[in-house]
Amino acid sequence: MAESTIWWLLTGTAIGIELASGTFYLLMLAIGLAAAAVAAHVGASVNTQIVIAALVGSGAVLAWRAYKQTNPPSLPANANRDVNLDIGETVHVEAWNRDGTTTVKYRGANWAVSSMEGDTLASGPHRVIEVVGSRLIVKRL
Repeated sequence: MAESTIWWLLTGTAIGIELASGTFYLLMLAIGLAAAAVAAHVGASVNTQIVIAALVGSGAVLAWRAYKQTNPPSLPANANRDVNLDIGETVHVEAWNRDGTTTVKYRGANWAVSSMEGDTLASGPHRVIEVVGSRLIVKRL
């Protein structure tokens, strides 16, 4: 069996394991394995192929890690406007119950509302900060 075939089989195996486990870093290592396969096609020695696989794979992992550290982590789905369009919308609170909850009319239906911890319980406009189940978590504007 040709050396390049072994590298391609290792690349496919790494990608298959990544698909089963969901670890994105395994794809970066698969890039290194694919680079070694290309080196084998060019006619590089086995030692050179191994060094290329190690350098390209670890370089891809380090580059991905540096990229992830420069980008802020995304918000959880219940507080992310990209996932839930209710986040950031304004509701009008008439009055609060003693337990810090109320009901508001929003999008044609009654919604249970809770105030963010530490926020003052005052009537008026509030911004939706988070949606937990069917309850809106709001903060006074």
